[in-house]
Amino acid sequence: MKTLSIVVVVTLGFGLGTLSAATSSSSPTIPIAIPHVHGYTRLSRAPPSLPLPHPLKLALTQPSSSLSQIDRYLYEVSDPSSDKFGKHWNVERIREVFEPSGETVRVVREWLEEMGYDDDENETMMNIPKPKPKSKPKRAVTYKNGWIEVNATVGEAERLLSTEYHVYAHIESGRKHVVSTPYHLPAHIAPHVEVVIPTVDFNVGPMKHFKRASSVNLATSTSSGIDSTNLNDENNENDALNPQPHRIVSTIYNDLSHCDEQMTPKCLRALYGFDYVPSQGSNEMGTGNSIGIVEYTPQAYLQTDLDKFFREFSPDLRGSYASPLLASIDGGIAQTIHQTFDLNGESDLDLEYAMTLVTKNQPVTLYQVGDIVEGGSFNNFLDALDFSYCSYDGGDDPSQDEPYPDGDLGGLAYTGPQACGTLKPTYVISTSYGYNEADLSEAYARRQCFEYAKLGLMGITVIYSSGDNGVAGNFDLCLNPDGSQTPNGTIFNPGFPATCPYVTSVGATQVIPGANVTNRSSVQSDYSGSGSGSSTSYEPEMACSNVIFSGGGFSNYFEMPMYQEESVKTWLEENPVPPAWREGVFNNSGNSRGFPDLAANGASYVVAMDGVFNLVYGTSASAPVFASMITMINDARISNGKGPVGFINPVLYSSSFKSAFHNITRGTNPGCGKEGFRAVAGWNPVTGLGTPDFQELLAKFMDLP
Repeated sequence: MKTLSIVVVVTLGFGLGTLSAATSSSSPTIPIAIPHVHGYTRLSRAPPSLPLPHPLKLALTQPSSSLSQIDRYLYEVSDPSSDKFGKHWNVERIREVFEPSGETVRVVREWLEEMGYDDDENETMMNIPKPKPKSKPKRAVTYKNGWIEVNATVGEAERLLSTEYHVYAHIESGRKHVVSTPYHLPAHIAPHVEVVIPTVDFNVGPMKHFKRASSVNLATSTSSGIDSTNLNDENNENDALNPQPHRIVSTIYNDLSHCDEQMTPKCLRALYGFDYVPSQGSNEMGTGNSIGIVEYTPQAYLQTDLDKFFREFSPDLRGSYASPLLASIDGGIAQTIHQTFDLNGESDLDLEYAMTLVTKNQPVTLYQVGDIVEGGSFNNFLDALDFSYCSYDGGDDPSQDEPYPDGDLGGLAYTGPQACGTLKPTYVISTSYGYNEADLSEAYARRQCFEYAKLGLMGITVIYSSGDNGVAGNFDLCLNPDGSQTPNGTIFNPGFPATCPYVTSVGATQVIPGANVTNRSSVQSDYSGSGSGSSTSYEPEMACSNVIFSGGGFSNYFEMPMYQEESVKTWLEENPVPPAWREGVFNNSGNSRGFPDLAANGASYVVAMDGVFNLVYGTSASAPVFASMITMINDARISNGKGPVGFINPVLYSSSFKSAFHNITRGTNPGCGKEGFRAVAGWNPVTGLGTPDFQELLAKFMDLP
């Protein structure tokens, strides 16, 4: 008889925020709901004797006392008024504070004993002695580094979780997945188990956040705009959009008079006052100042593209300065076998602009995640930074996160050990990929979000792009009242991790046609676009409305963080939504995390891709631009004997930083059949706090301890 392996792991995550008790005549249970993922159809019930394709994992909750204090801990090191500001934690302290309690371990072990599972005779879990079995064990349980492995069939797992497993197929690719119906835990166990995986989550990879221009030849073009595909283009069930014929940019304008047509490093420096020469860069990861760009194989840069871009815009970046520092995770390689817009565009864009903006004095680390066969996920990346996250802190969900070592027998598969706490995180981490919140269960999203809080405690600034589809999700999917995602849905569909309150989410703007990017006090040019504003000063940018729309809105999973309360509630009070929106169009409870936090230009970027220059749009551009600014601010602080800024959101939203942002008061972010939100002065769910004034940001961060 074939068996499946059940793994119980300890996590440092949130407790489920939406659980409700279900009645039972014998033992009350708690149901855990299933996310609604677009593009799958249910085929049949999984045979009870069928082994699941990946180990089943139960993640234990951390002590409630530590959980309730996470915001306080993070604010203490992130709030300038605190005497602990900048005193970031090390990994050892994080493990000590958030390690699950002995009581939690004992309760779950006793439950497994009662269900007929017993651990190996001489094993202990986190120094907790095993309980004495009340009856002869039927199946063996093994404890290793906080993991509990249980041999069981599918039918036995169904009985353990009071659920059913079904076989689903992706409509486009036909690829099959085994997914459960909502599962149940006994009421006395549910408070100790945060999430069980793989159960209700589908294998949905994160999307890149960029698009190519619909007309990239400045004179004429007949091509249509395209979306990027998901990260595993060769075998991806989300790969519904393919490259279309296109024309290259025939003439490059590397001046400030054409920034509304072509965005270049020179334009960005002029827009945001971003002039700074760093001194703290190091050629060794983990020393000096540092910035990391995250990419997921098979997405990879081409060195010839970087060389072409640097010759045009940053000639100092040549020789050894023209390549990023590769930090390979789980066999990550900058593959050159396949060369297309969708496989090279994201990495080329991120690295060309980040490396140029931070100059040759500041090396850029490339976190390349996953081998060419499996690819990778956000959790695979986080595993490499934090040992606790891939051991007792919950482990990966095989339905979301690629398992390593890779069992594929092909020669390109990575067969080495899983990256687990092997890399020191850079001070700034920029990622231009994302999910729809609804792609993931709330438990999965919360567990990962909590890991970003831990990085903040360690002094790391985590930056994510907010998405390119306005109030809609990836692939322009919107929600239905039952939680499902379809193109004709009418409910706004927020993105993740942009909605996680412990990351900094960056939306997108564009230069208004004909605007002067060098003078914010000159007369406003005429422009007949959507949205209107009341700002009295000249602002050359508006919310992006060409090719992409700035992702923004309100989370359906995460509560409004304290640092946002004043800004977001002011927006809610001063900008009443249309009456037709008030019933379920978006989370207007007034208690939901709003995003993005800020914006930067995301339109008409000149990018060298596959040997030619293209025009590219997206928050994929906005995120590394802002990450470069924070990296230069860290350089200035380190040069003056101060520490990195770490988790910056509480500071950015403070009243003293209002002058560090340019109000964006034009444009909307439509989607789901509606106009979307409007950009207005102050924070708004289109462009956040506005676009950065680098010199003001630098001065204000330098004033902090």
